[in-house]
Amino acid sequence: MAGGHTVAAFDAELTALHAAIDRMAGLVEQQLAAALDALTLADADKAGVVIGGDAAIDQLEMEIEAMAIRLLALRQPMAKDLRDIVAALKIASNLERMGDFAGSVAKRAVTLAGLPTLPPVGSLSWMGKTVLSMVGDMRRAYAEQDAALATVIRDRDGEVDAAYTSLFREFLTYMMETPAQITGCTHLLFAAKSIERIGDHATNVAENILYLVKGHLPTDERHKEDLSSFAVALPPVLES
Repeated sequence: MAGGHTVAAFDAELTALHAAIDRMAGLVEQQLAAALDALTLADADKAGVVIGGDAAIDQLEMEIEAMAIRLLALRQPMAKDLRDIVAALKIASNLERMGDFAGSVAKRAVTLAGLPTLPPVGSLSWMGKTVLSMVGDMRRAYAEQDAALATVIRDRDGEVDAAYTSLFREFLTYMMETPAQITGCTHLLFAAKSIERIGDHATNVAENILYLVKGHLPTDERHKEDLSSFAVALPPVLES
């Protein structure tokens, strides 16, 4: 290693970088789980804790960036070591956005908790649990550098997109049939979109894990099923 640096010292710094990524991913996983609970239970206090916890994720991203830049500048890594550091930078950026979206879900939960009647939050249950499991699997795939698991995560993104499109249509119809729920369902739609975006970023991380392990990004097109841009709700037919 150039400049008299030992391989052991480089390995120790790389291990520290991996550990920082794992801590950041763990915080994101906790934030998302708590935000989903706050949404389901209409718990404004729990949501407030999630909102306040975002700063710790932002701080970790800055620390990881500093560690990665130091490794690039002083160690001059090549091949897989270089991919490892580049992947860490990209993964940290995605994790930071996931934390932001978890905070957005929590903010919607605060608003929903103050409404006189709670809209059908249970409709988000499957999508929320699926994305949370993707985040947990993403964390394990990075720790174990498991390309097969990363591929599974990537393939699940289409399921989340399809679930969001279904929810979008469901809430549009519900709002037309029950105008009193328009406010609540609108906030639920924003929460659902934030959850869907967390799934997108988890998939980005999975692709970076594949890059780290295999040396290249996936060549096939990511399967997308978010058709909400084309969803419409027809007015109810009035009986004569």
